[in-house]
Formats: sequence, structure tokens, C-alpha cells
Amino acid sequence: MRPLTLACSLPLLLGPVVFAARAAGPKEPLDDPRDPALEQRFLATYAELAEARYRAIHGAARELAACLEALVDQPSEQRLGAARSAWCRARELYGTSEALRFYGGPIDDPRDGVEALLNAWPVDESYIDGHPAAPGTGLVGDPRLLPHIDPRALELLNQRGGETHVATGWHAIEFLLWGVDSDPDGPGQRAHTDFVVGAAPSAERRGQLLRVLGALLVEHLAQLERAWSPAGGAYRERFVADVDGRSLRHALAGLVVLSGFELAGERLVVALETRDQEQEHSCFSDTTLADLIADQRGILEIWHGQLCPQLHGPMPVAGCGLGELVQALDPALAQALEQQLEATLAAVEAIPAPFDQAILGSDEDPGRRAVLAAVVAFEQQTRLLSALAGRCGYRIQLAPGG
Repeated sequence: MRPLTLACSLPLLLGPVVFAARAAGPKEPLDDPRDPALEQRFLATYAELAEARYRAIHGAARELAACLEALVDQPSEQRLGAARSAWCRARELYGTSEALRFYGGPIDDPRDGVEALLNAWPVDESYIDGHPAAPGTGLVGDPRLLPHIDPRALELLNQRGGETHVATGWHAIEFLLWGVDSDPDGPGQRAHTDFVVGAAPSAERRGQLLRVLGALLVEHLAQLERAWSPAGGAYRERFVADVDGRSLRHALAGLVVLSGFELAGERLVVALETRDQEQEHSCFSDTTLADLIADQRGILEIWHGQLCPQLHGPMPVAGCGLGELVQALDPALAQALEQQLEATLAAVEAIPAPFDQAILGSDEDPGRRAVLAAVVAFEQQTRLLSALAGRCGYRIQLAPGG
């Protein structure tokens, strides 16, 4: 059998999948009627899952912020380790929420969405904190760029002058906790002394920035939790009531675009093509594989209508998942999707760690072959999700915005 290479996979990803997403199904529902009561149950479950996720992430972010405060108050190797662990825990939970993106919901609303403030990447490290060989630069080292370290100023500076000028969110905090990853076998090795005033240049400002970033992360996640709250969450009410008749389409768009454009394309194919560590999503902490697995588990949560116990523990959220809806509409498609969703999770879990080493070498190396297998799995998953959208009468673009 001829070995599968990146060169022969890219046309599959960038060609037919785009066509499938654009051409899937007619504009109007097919002869098989959708069950309005079942669809309503699914929308209610989807909203409940969204709120439970953001509530859990918000709580984990508060724990992270407390660890950051403790680290800055009294820097030590132990407190730095605790802050890193808290970041990893909160970040993994956040991954399950990315299936709620890409349709103009609370996280990426064109007017007040906070996705870019939470999750912008890749990161130009020098924009945040100058390279050790060039102290006195970046937001930390050069007070002229940021005279006063406060939340609103950081929001204004986020991605100013370029998308890599990241000033807020998960990856800015990640960089401050780990530093540049120059170790091929592990993450960055920032020392706790970088936060000890008098022991490192700009240590006081570095600590101030870390405090504010932690508080800002909590603030943005609280906004998302409120939007999906059962106690008057404005977006949740509109979504469950399906006031514009597009709620199911929104839910499907999130899955299609996350699976195809974002995961298969932006996070895997780009990294394979460039062999560039900077294209690894969580490059400072070397936790990219955890990101990918959490993203796929988030898709499975919507399919099953319940939170993943491996990540969330025994949370009392269980209802009508997308799988139940599809089973009633098209049993054969439901079976194919069920099998492919699990196969995709297995393909991602099979990528050897660390991710930044798996993308190196020749296309015949085990790491690159495993990443390519995950690309193909996401591609096949996207085809089936696009087919489901067509079965429901929707055309979904394979790009942000659906």
C-alpha cells in the first residue's frame, strides 16, 4: 500500500471538505419531517451544557487567579508549579467549550464577544515580555507601551498592530508562567525568580501583569456564564426559544467549523506544513495535545447530551444529545457519525507527545503520520457533520461564521 503523505492529504482537506460544507443539502428541509419536540429538547440540553461548562471553567479560572496572586505575593518554585497546574486544569476545561464558537454566540458576537481576548494565538512573545537578551522591551519591560497595567488598557492593546500581538487571555498567562519553550523534550522553563523583585529585570511589572491577566480572564468567563445562565441569561433565552429559527443551525455550524476549519486546518495542517513550533496552540506549556483532545470531547458532549466525566466529574447534566436527534432523522447517518466521532478521538489521542516534536521530521516519521491520521479523521468527521447539516436543510460554510 502506498504510504499516505501530507502532500496527498491537503487537497482532500482543502478541496472536497469545503465543497461538502457549502453544498450539503437543499435550502429547505427534506421530506422527512424533523421532530419539533425532540429538537426543542436538544436545544434545551445544549444550553444547559453550555452554562455548566462555563460555570466550571469560570470556577477553575478563579482558582487559577488565586494561584497567580499567591505566586506574585511570595514567589517560589512550589507556587509557580501550583499556578501552572491550575492553568492546565482550567485550560483543559475551556477546550470543551470551543464547540460553542463560530456562529456569533456570546463568545464571538461581533459587538461584545470575548474570544479574541481569551484565546488569541499565535503569540509574539516579545510583545508581552522582551527576550532575555533584550530586557526593557514589551509590555512588561517598556512602560511607554503600557504606563499603567490595568484591564481596559490591556484589552485595547490586545492584537493592536497585528494578530500575534496578544496581550490578554490563556496564552499570555501561559507565556508568563512557562516562558519561551526552547527545550525540544519539554515545556518552557521560566524560573520563579522572574517574579522576585530585585532578582530579575521588570519583576514587579511582570507580577502586576500576571495579576491583572488572571482577573481579566475571570471577568471574561463570567460574562459567558451569565449569557448562558438559566436565571435570565439573555442569549440562552433566545437560543432555547429559537426566536429566529436558526438555533439548530448555529449548533451545527459550531461543530462543522470547529472540526474542519479550526482543528483540521488551522491547528493541524498549518503545523504540519510549516513544522513551526509557533503554530502549536499551547506552545509554551507543551499541552497542545490536551487542547485537541478536549476540543473533540466537547463535540462528543454535544453528541451525547452530557458532560464528559473524565473532565468534569459527575455533573448532573444529561438530556437529549445531537445523536438522539440524528437517530430519529437518519439512523444510518447517526451510526456513521457515532463511529467517526469516537474514531477521531482515538486518532487525536494516538498523536505522540510532545506535539511540537510530532510535527517534525519526514512524512514517514511516526509522529507526522499520526498527526496526518488525525487530520484525515477530522476531515471525515467534517464531511459527515456537513451531511447532517444538509439533511436538516442547511448550507454551512466551512469558515468562521458558518
